[in-house]
Parts: sequence; structure tokens; C-alpha cells
Amino acid sequence: MFGVLSVPSFVSPRVSKTSRLNAKMSVTGMRNTGLSIESISIKPPSHPTYDLKGVIKLALAEDAGDRGDVTCMATIPADMEVEAHFLAKEDGVVAGIVLAESVFSEVDPTLKVEWSRKDGDFVHKGFQFGKVHGRAHSIVVAERVVLNFMQRMSGIATLTKEMADAARPAYILETRKTAPGLRLVDKWAVLIGGGRNHRMGLFDMVMIKDNHISIAGGVQNSLRSVDIYLEENNLHMGVEVETRTLDEVNEVLQYASQTKTYLTRIMLDNMVVPQPDGDVDVSMLKEAVDLINGRFETEASGNVTLETVHKIGQTGVTYISSGALTHSVKALDISLKIDTELALEVGRRTKRA
Repeated sequence: MFGVLSVPSFVSPRVSKTSRLNAKMSVTGMRNTGLSIESISIKPPSHPTYDLKGVIKLALAEDAGDRGDVTCMATIPADMEVEAHFLAKEDGVVAGIVLAESVFSEVDPTLKVEWSRKDGDFVHKGFQFGKVHGRAHSIVVAERVVLNFMQRMSGIATLTKEMADAARPAYILETRKTAPGLRLVDKWAVLIGGGRNHRMGLFDMVMIKDNHISIAGGVQNSLRSVDIYLEENNLHMGVEVETRTLDEVNEVLQYASQTKTYLTRIMLDNMVVPQPDGDVDVSMLKEAVDLINGRFETEASGNVTLETVHKIGQTGVTYISSGALTHSVKALDISLKIDTELALEVGRRTKRA
């Protein structure tokens, strides 16, 4: 493990000109990342211990087991070379291109990968947006792991883009409801889709939730304990407290008016009330935002959907968080095909290309 994000080492000189021109970024503080910097348009979030290279190796080992790809070994000559094309089978935001390059390089550094799109670009159904050339065996071995990452990331990015556009002027956030072991990958996809990241884990932000409040004996007690802890340990990080009623909001504001506090954000939980006709009532949320009056950042949580997020965003809330971005995302259908003509013919027959 490294003190910063650890990912596999490869820098491909074959990244397309389009990718090069659109991918300039600062790499300050990213020690030994190994990511192909030229092809990064949106860099991954920072994490002190996450080993992305290890995640990739685990995914490949999960597939290979103790024998490797027996079908490839049985059917494909070891020295055969082919070209395979990435094909979008539905409209959406593509994500995971940089991660795909990393998987290909882990399997076989001699593979040549080129893209006509970059992470965060929109692709239409039937569009070929990238290709990989080299040993057929290597391409087929890497194929499913590459697609598993890309399809999930693209699904998250696509939904995030829709939610982020609808939420304006509020910002959309994901939560910690990510696939176990894929926290950084999921949150990276949210960034690619135009969202913002909530805390990475338990270590980088104080987030006082309902159970903390119950155990501490109330909102003010929990805030007081946090302030003392941060002061005694000389820690500087964001502090968020969950509120479920307007009374709790007033308790927080009363505490903050009387005490020096590290509090930065107030979560307004389940203040969006579903209505029988399918609409939502945001009057309680709006009242809470008005009470806070810009003294702290605000975050709406609960009953957030594509249908409700626009109305929530019009209340003046700073952020809107949605676990659905990562916990129940629909993967974007992407394939990697050697015989693209046949793939397109089948796709047209099944309405998937």
C-alpha cells in the first residue's frame, strides 16, 4: 500500500491525439500512480490506502483461477494478432477508459489501445469509440474485466450526469453505498459524470448521524464532543451533522451561535415528503434552508430520484446526496468485438445497436 492512490504502471505512447489534447492535468501529489497521465481527463479521487492495482489484479485472478483461460488456450493460436473495437450498445456517458487501459497493460503491455472519445464524453448506440490491437489471447483474457469496470463506471457516470444536470444549482453527491472493494472506482465514475464526491470513508470527514446522536444524548452533545475531539487532536476536516426535524436544525443553530464550532455542513434528512400523486413536498426542506440562511453548507438526503431532484435543487440547498448513484446503478451496455460487422448486424436485429 502507498500513502496515496496506488495504481498500475504504464504509459502508452499510442493514446490517440484526441485523448492527448483533452487530457492535460496536474499530477502533483500523485506518487507512483502509474496511470497513463496523457489519457486522464478526470483524475481519480485521492485515498491514503486504496490499492487500485491490487483491485485490477484481483479481478483478473478471479477470472483466471488456477489454470488461466482454458478456452483461449484451446482455440486461439498463441501468436495470433487481432483488432477489437469498443461498441456502445446504448446511449450514455462513457467512463473507465483510463482504467481499461490499465487492465490491458496488466495483461499484456504490448497491446495497443486507441480511443476516439475520452472519459466523460457522451456516446450514442452503435458508435465505435475505441479499439485495441495485439495478441488475440491477451485481448480476450482482458475483455470481461475491462467491460465489467467500464460498464459499471459508465452506468454510474450516465446517471450522475442526468442527476447533476437536473439538480442545478445544487451539486449532486454520491454516498458510501458503493460496491465493497470498488469505493474509489465508483466515486471516480461519479466525478466523470459531473457529480462531486462525498467523504471517501470514515477517516476524512466527521459525519454525525442519527446513531451517533442517539448514543451521545442529543445533537448538541454530539457536536460538543466532536469539537473537543478535533481541538485536542489538532485535526482539521469537514464536520457534518444530520438533522431530521426543524427542532434539530434549531438546536444546531443555537449551539453554533453560542460556541466556537468546527461544523461546516448540516444534513437535512428525509425532509422531502412523498405525496400520493407521486409528487414531493419540499416545503420543510425549504424552511430548513431558510433557517440556516447560508451560515453552513446544506445537504438534502432522502427521496432523491431523477423525478424529484430538480424540485429539491430549487430549494436553495447546497448539495443533494443520492445513494442510488452507486448502490443500484444500471450498467451501460458496452461490448468489445473483433467481428464488428456481425456484431452490428446482430445488434440491429435485437435493437441493441
